Amino acid sequence: MSITRPTNLFHVAMMRSVLLLLAIAMPVSAYAIHFGPEHSDPIAAVILGVTSILFFAILGRFAARKLRQPSVLGELLMGVILGNLGYYFGSDLIILLRQGPEIFDIFQLTMTGQTMEEAAAASISGDGVANVLEVLKGPHRLELVQMAHAVDVFSRYGVIFLLFLVGLDTSLDELRQVGRNSMQVAISGMLLPFFLGFLAIRAFMPELPLNTDLFIAATLGATSVGITARVLQDINKQQSTEARLILGAAVIDDILGLLMLSIVSGIVASGGVKIADILLVIFLATVFLVGAVLIGPYFLRIVVRYLCNLDIVEAKMFTSYFFVMVLAWMANLVGLATIVGAFTAGLVLQESYFKSCRIIPNKSYTIKDLIMPLEVVLVPIFFVLMGIQVKVESFLDPQVILAAGGLLLAAVIGKVAAGYFAGKSANRLAVGFGMMPRGEVGLIFAAIGKTLGVIDDFLFSAIVLMVITTTLITPPLLKAAMQHGDSGTGQT
Repeated sequence: MSITRPTNLFHVAMMRSVLLLLAIAMPVSAYAIHFGPEHSDPIAAVILGVTSILFFAILGRFAARKLRQPSVLGELLMGVILGNLGYYFGSDLIILLRQGPEIFDIFQLTMTGQTMEEAAAASISGDGVANVLEVLKGPHRLELVQMAHAVDVFSRYGVIFLLFLVGLDTSLDELRQVGRNSMQVAISGMLLPFFLGFLAIRAFMPELPLNTDLFIAATLGATSVGITARVLQDINKQQSTEARLILGAAVIDDILGLLMLSIVSGIVASGGVKIADILLVIFLATVFLVGAVLIGPYFLRIVVRYLCNLDIVEAKMFTSYFFVMVLAWMANLVGLATIVGAFTAGLVLQESYFKSCRIIPNKSYTIKDLIMPLEVVLVPIFFVLMGIQVKVESFLDPQVILAAGGLLLAAVIGKVAAGYFAGKSANRLAVGFGMMPRGEVGLIFAAIGKTLGVIDDFLFSAIVLMVITTTLITPPLLKAAMQHGDSGTGQT
């Protein structure tokens, strides 16, 4: 008791400090936007907006680390707090960010001849039309739209670099050696939540179109193994059979998840479930992945041969950035998500391509070392933005709560059931719990669905609630399952 009480008091004091900083920073940012001096540099307002979002992301990350929670959770919850408090107090920037891609749809519609009122009514659902129109007709509309657009662009870059690093940590050689059990866990861990999620959303919201049902179901198949890896490290089980099974399955799960995302996105783009369109998407995804793996190394050797004349740090940085952006663009060109290209770039690019470059003392940085600073700055902006777009008032709708509960049950049961396929020698329950958190991957899928227009604000909030819950419950459940396996027979 003597240990727990001071820790709790520290957490309370820390949270009070965060809320105090939040209370101070929000009015200061709003004052600077509305009443600050007119700058000759048009980018000054953008700097303020992006830096403000990053500041709140740091607060969320700090709070999460102190509470021994994943950073993504702190950033997401900080976004939820910021978005809803900012909206309540009438922050113009938050009002725009809260709507997401719909803001930019308004301007596209006005280019076709529609009035601002008509475009807003066609793009935005719910009661937010009047507030958005007030901001877009206000004296600071240009600066605010620039800020919103910059935050959106930076967040998209963040997702690309995040998936690139995930691919970078994935070895093709290890992928070939993960074994049958990991393959079984990955495949069942993708299909079971997908079918259960589809049934759940059809049961609780039968009025939704089939495309929406499919996309929501696809988000349940994702796995955020980073959270599980941290828990396994905390309890010194990162070399256990369960850890190898989970990490191996997660690698395959990422690829299957991206393939599922591509298929569902293709169905949405075609406007219906057509076997020919599904086969076309699978064919394009396969050609893209195989082509990148086979042709990518040839392309990289040519590029590295010339760039090695530069500093080794410049060679690695330029090659990595150029390669990931080209593959992200090419993925979009063939109808796949840009994150598929980013992940593939990380999968193909390895340190071995730079062996012929001249090594400079004190500059032995890996590709991950060089890309990590970009990811550290840009990814938190994405998670805060996702939190801002969660509308707490949507949880007042009983149907949304029921849908969120149904999705949560499908998300948990599907992954836990997949642990059964881990084999008799493994702690099956621990493997299932390890595959359970959705984290950043689920949020990325949901964000893409929102951009495509198949997921509305209510459904987005329900998915975020599912992501938060699975992320929170995984660490204690996984620890308990691993400890039970140690004290028992090793099986569950």
